[in-house]
Amino acid sequence: MAMFVAKTTGPLHEVEEFIRLLAGAEVNVAIGLKRLGHTVSYVTKLGTDPFGTYIENKLKAEGLDTQITKDPEHFTGYQLKGKVEKGDPEVFYYRRNSAASWLSLNDVERVDFTGAKVLHVTGIPPALSLSCRNATYRMIERARENNMLVSFDPNLRPTLWESKEAMVNTINHIASLADVVLPGTGEGLVLMGSENPEEIAEFYRKNGAKTVIVKNGADGAYVDSDEEKGYFKGYKVEHVVDTVGAGDGFAVGVLSAYLEGLPIRDMVDRGNAIGSIQVSVLSDNEGLPTREELDAYMKGAKA
Repeated sequence: MAMFVAKTTGPLHEVEEFIRLLAGAEVNVAIGLKRLGHTVSYVTKLGTDPFGTYIENKLKAEGLDTQITKDPEHFTGYQLKGKVEKGDPEVFYYRRNSAASWLSLNDVERVDFTGAKVLHVTGIPPALSLSCRNATYRMIERARENNMLVSFDPNLRPTLWESKEAMVNTINHIASLADVVLPGTGEGLVLMGSENPEEIAEFYRKNGAKTVIVKNGADGAYVDSDEEKGYFKGYKVEHVVDTVGAGDGFAVGVLSAYLEGLPIRDMVDRGNAIGSIQVSVLSDNEGLPTREELDAYMKGAKA
């Protein structure tokens, strides 16, 4: 989506000026992985409108391999985001019936999986439409056919779903098909009735996930896998600017470390590090670090 961030604090209906940026949970992860030196292909559907052109150009500027379907009949999604001194910002979406919500099985069949090692999906596209939901399932099937690891972040957006029951059932079903599941404690409460990281991890492990890493805010994360089980401390953040995108940064850390063959404790540690960087900046992805920036940050935090 295109994202318009308020320049001033206050309710969105009173804001006069905005800054335009690029947003989207999956695109945040794609950009973060690319900045750390990994080859990333981003699959999406865009309208043939100014926002679509803006997004396509931004993706190319980040060096992403884009697999974009153009849709002349539907608009490109966008959102408004408020500015806050503390807490979470007000967010309003214009994405229902957007081009991305019309991603279809035919679009998925055209995706080139050659050489890919990881498929990362979230719970947002399945919320947009039945077409997008079926496309998500087919993406996972195709990833399996190509012997890829499947990573899944629930990324709950309750207002996009037709009902809470549909959201819970679909998200938990997709999680059962994934290798790595990345829920937050608040999402656990909604999806399976507990905020306890150990109970959340046990639930998804029993449902089929090989590794569950539960994001626990400033306290870090809890991991449950065959390789490791336990809590990992987070990084101290002096001033929280915006919590949106922190979970995407966490996924960047986890997946980049996995692709580099690092043990799971390093995957979680890097996830905690990038997640803490993300809450210190305004944009969803502008602050995602390069390799040099990440190494310096982690060394400095441990000094």
